[in-house]
Amino acid sequence: MTGTMERLRGVRPTSSAAKLVSDHEQRSRQQNRRAPRDLVVGGSPRVDLLPTEVLVDRRQRVVVRRVWFGVAVVASVVLVGSGMTALDQMSSASQLRTAQSEGTALLQQQGQYSDVRDVEGRSDLVRSAQAVGGATEIDWAAYLQSAQDSLPAGVAITGVTVDSASPLAPYTQADAPLQGVRIATVTFDADSPTLPSIPDWLDRVRGLKGFVDANANAVSRVDEDGHYTVNMTVHVNEAAYDGKYEERSK
Repeated sequence: MTGTMERLRGVRPTSSAAKLVSDHEQRSRQQNRRAPRDLVVGGSPRVDLLPTEVLVDRRQRVVVRRVWFGVAVVASVVLVGSGMTALDQMSSASQLRTAQSEGTALLQQQGQYSDVRDVEGRSDLVRSAQAVGGATEIDWAAYLQSAQDSLPAGVAITGVTVDSASPLAPYTQADAPLQGVRIATVTFDADSPTLPSIPDWLDRVRGLKGFVDANANAVSRVDEDGHYTVNMTVHVNEAAYDGKYEERSK
């Protein structure tokens, strides 16, 4: 290899040949710098006579191809993402139009039954008024029948006075201590053919609905027939309410 280079240096080269020799020497120096320092014995001689510009051009083409490949990949990703976004927007717009159409249809259907809604609203108002107005209502017929049934046999209720609460004002409570809260006072006169046992009567009326307390105001004898008249007062609480309008409102 060295003898070849010396023979080449001894020949007077032309301009093209001189360029080839110069390129060859430059590549040889580069290869010598990169090659290991170990001496290779018996290797076949090799000479790369291609100009440096060709090698540089090849490397540049490889780099350019890689760059364009990267650009193509990025462009593909962008296009796919844009397409998916467009499809999602189209789907959302379609769902929105469907929901708007359904809402419009529902409004039209509700408009057809506006009269029914007005009637239902008035019915609810009537039921609410009944619930308020009847909140303090007591079925006095059933209550007095229960009072009559609680008295001894042969005793008849001859007169009744009822004082009860109203929906607009609370019931006046007793001023005396140790008396329970009441919402109504029932005072009745009862006719007994025999001398009544007041403790027994008071014990009998305890089973009345909403019973709070009771007391016998007076006992008198009727001379014409020998019967006895008892004046009794019974206080009742809110448990005596019948609640019929409240049940209807529910």
